[in-house]
Amino acid sequence: MTHEPIVFVVDDDPAVLHFLRGLISSVGLGVKLFDSAQSFLDDYEPGFSGCLLLDIRMPGMSGLELQRELAARKINLPIVFLTGHGDVQIAVGAMKAGAFDFVEKPFNNELLLDVLQKAVAAGLDAEESRSQKAEVEKRVSLLTKRELEVMNMVVAGETNKGIARQLDISERTVENHRSKVMGKMQARSLAELVRMLYP
Repeated sequence: MTHEPIVFVVDDDPAVLHFLRGLISSVGLGVKLFDSAQSFLDDYEPGFSGCLLLDIRMPGMSGLELQRELAARKINLPIVFLTGHGDVQIAVGAMKAGAFDFVEKPFNNELLLDVLQKAVAAGLDAEESRSQKAEVEKRVSLLTKRELEVMNMVVAGETNKGIARQLDISERTVENHRSKVMGKMQARSLAELVRMLYP
């Protein structure tokens, strides 16, 4: 089930939260506010897309600790860190650990909105690619052992004749298997099948 993307904002400063709610919703993005990393974790339901705007320094669980916790739970929301002046090195470390971007406080409103919109778009692309991968895996699971063998040889560039010889079956049988593979994989051409398996 897909939902409209939401910018989840986690910051322990109520004034910042109030300001960001107005700013983010002014460009039509959904926004949800949290005053601690733990309250976000307690509330977040997998399946929601968007991005996370996260203060690096917070009492209790810090932004970096939340980033690690999300990675451990395999929650793939793009993270944009809000950083103070002295936190640039820390933010670069967070980027190396997979954060999408960081914005220094005091931030430029337009720049922040631009980064958030790019993060939301990247999150949606990643989600689409994960769901396509899951769909391809589901189709592959429908193949018999023999169909899987034939498919792997076909996408490796082997001819029907070569497959027949290697599997010790007739070319006609190979053609039948190929036809079933294309049907089950919902591929209209060999090129489409290859793109599906090697995106």
